Parts: sequence; structure tokens; C-alpha cells
Amino acid sequence: MMTSVDTDLIRVLADPLRLRIVTLLARETLCTTHLVEETGAKQTNLSNHLKVLREAGVVETEPCGRFTYYRLKPEVLDSLAGQFADLAKAAHATAEANTKRSCP
Repeated sequence: MMTSVDTDLIRVLADPLRLRIVTLLARETLCTTHLVEETGAKQTNLSNHLKVLREAGVVETEPCGRFTYYRLKPEVLDSLAGQFADLAKAAHATAEANTKRSCP
């Protein structure tokens, strides 16, 4: 049973703007212009956050003329959700067993 979570991915998603972007992309594929409108962020700031999300493997791009569309990769979130589910199972088992380490 895995009881750890991908901390790098948690750090990536911990930023409020990146989490907002991921939330928006969960609902539809959007271009940078749409994301600027939806978030109110400056285009350069948004592009930097999208770069972080791309490098973390959370989003993928699709060129469309002079625009670039961004799509969320749901399997990344599925993996993270599975890691948290495993962690929750371990916590439940520990709570039920009333397991605690003795102090020296």
C-alpha cells in the first residue's frame, strides 16, 4: 500500500492561480486569451504558470492557428487522487488499530 503523495505535484497545484487554471481546464479546453479573461491575470504571468503546469505534465498543448489551446491531462489527477486514497486507507487502518509508537 502506497502511503506517500507526489510532493512535487502538490507544490505545483498549491499555487492559487495554477489551481484556478486546472479547475477551468477540467471543464473545457481553453486558449491563453480565455484563461486571461477568466482569471484576470496578466498574460505573461499566466504564461509562466502554464509553463510550470506543462513541465509538471498536468496540461498539454494543442496549436490552433496563432493560438495555443491547453487541455488538462486527467490521468495526472487520477494518479494524485489514487495516492491520496491510499494515504486515507492507511490513516483509517492506523486509527482502527490505535497504532502508536512508544516514546523512548
